[in-house]
Amino acid sequence: MVATAAALCLAAVACGPSGDDASGGKGKGDPATHPSRTGTPSASGSPSAPPSPSPLPASTGRVLTAAELAEAALTTGEVGDYEVTPMQGAEETDSEKSEDLACRPLAAVINGAPEPAATATVFRTVMDKSEEGRDDQTVVTEILGSHPKGAAQQVLRDVRDAVQACAGGFRAASADGPSTYSKVEQLDALKVGDESIAYQVTGNIEGDKVPLVFQLVRRGSTVVTFYTADFLDEATPELPPELLIAQTAKLP
Repeated sequence: MVATAAALCLAAVACGPSGDDASGGKGKGDPATHPSRTGTPSASGSPSAPPSPSPLPASTGRVLTAAELAEAALTTGEVGDYEVTPMQGAEETDSEKSEDLACRPLAAVINGAPEPAATATVFRTVMDKSEEGRDDQTVVTEILGSHPKGAAQQVLRDVRDAVQACAGGFRAASADGPSTYSKVEQLDALKVGDESIAYQVTGNIEGDKVPLVFQLVRRGSTVVTFYTADFLDEATPELPPELLIAQTAKLP
C-alpha cells in the first residue's frame, strides 16, 4: 500500500498493506480520505496563472520551538476558503524503510519524518471548503519541521539526490507490510523560500497507479513538506501555489 506512514495516511488514505481504504480502494469518496487533483481553473477552463511570490526579507535562521512552529503554521481564513486543522494521529509516524539505502530520504518524507530528524514538528491538514462535497476537493498535508543548524539544508540535499537516484522506483517495508513505488520524477517547483524541490512518487494500489506529489520548501532552519495525491485518476495533482506562498511568508 502506498504511504503506509500514519502521518500522511491519516490525512490522505486509510492505510493497509494491501491498499484497502474506506471506499474499497481507488475512486470517489470522502475528500478527507481521498485528496485529489488540485488547481484553480480560469473562466476558460484552463488553469489560471499561479501568483508570483513577493521577495521576503532574509530568514532569521532561528530553530523554532514547537510552539513557534504552531504559531507560524497557516490558520483558517488566512488564504481564501482554506480550512486549516491539526492533523489527527500525526504523532503515530510509521517506520517504513526503503530496501535501497539511496531511496531512504523519500521513504522518510512519506513517513512524515524527513531526515535528518527535526527537533520539533507540527502537522496540519488544509482543505478548500468552497469545494466541499466534491470528489476532487483540494486537500493538502503540511508538515513543518525545525532542524538543527545545517540539517535543514541536508534534508533538501538528500531528497534531491534520492529523486535522481530512484527514478525507476523503489520498494519499502514496515510492520504493516511492503509498499511499491514504480516511479519518481522531479517536477517544476514554485520558487519559494531559500530553496525548494517538488517531485512525484507513483505508488501502486492493487494494480492502480496513484500519483503522490510532494514539495519541500526550506526557509532558514525550517522545512515545510506539502503533500497531496490523486485517487481518481493518474493525473499529476497540483499543490495550490497560494498555500505555498502564504505559508513560506509566515516563517521567520
